[in-house]
Amino acid sequence: MKYGDIIAKLAKTAMDFFSQKGSRFEQAVEMMCTQLKEGKKIIVFGNGGSAAQAQHFASELVNKFLKSRQAIPALSLTTDTSSLTSIANDFDFDYVFSRQIEALGQEGDVALALSTSGESMNVIRALQTAREKKLYTVGLTGEGGGSIGPLCQILLDVPSRETPRVQEVHLFLLHLLAQEIEEKVG
Repeated sequence: MKYGDIIAKLAKTAMDFFSQKGSRFEQAVEMMCTQLKEGKKIIVFGNGGSAAQAQHFASELVNKFLKSRQAIPALSLTTDTSSLTSIANDFDFDYVFSRQIEALGQEGDVALALSTSGESMNVIRALQTAREKKLYTVGLTGEGGGSIGPLCQILLDVPSRETPRVQEVHLFLLHLLAQEIEEKVG
């Protein structure tokens, strides 16, 4: 098979993540479910492919993942083009997520940051603002977590530095999160 090596690498990366960080993933599931049961929301954000995954994850919670149920409060900060462009224009692109967290984040909400490199300044600033406002912070990154690692109460860093493999595992993890949240909260 022409794509066998890529498939094998993806499978190994996902298996390595769970063998090394499975307990952290379970902590993230439990914390998110607890906060949602307390009436809080998940605020998710990232750039590029991570922005698309943030939107996808939020929609899985708000609408449904595998079953019809009550909507689960989740918000992607990548969808409001008026806010994004006005903040980028009036301040700087580095503030497009932090300003929205400043406006919309409440103590006890969960800030879920997606960054393959862990070095995106707008994601870093958003996590700093989230911590100041007493939101729980979770990061999905590539290996090591980069600069956002220390800003996350729970860091889910995929053991790879290859952007495609990291993003593929991120999508898998987001689907598992949606499934777990739907089963435990929905």
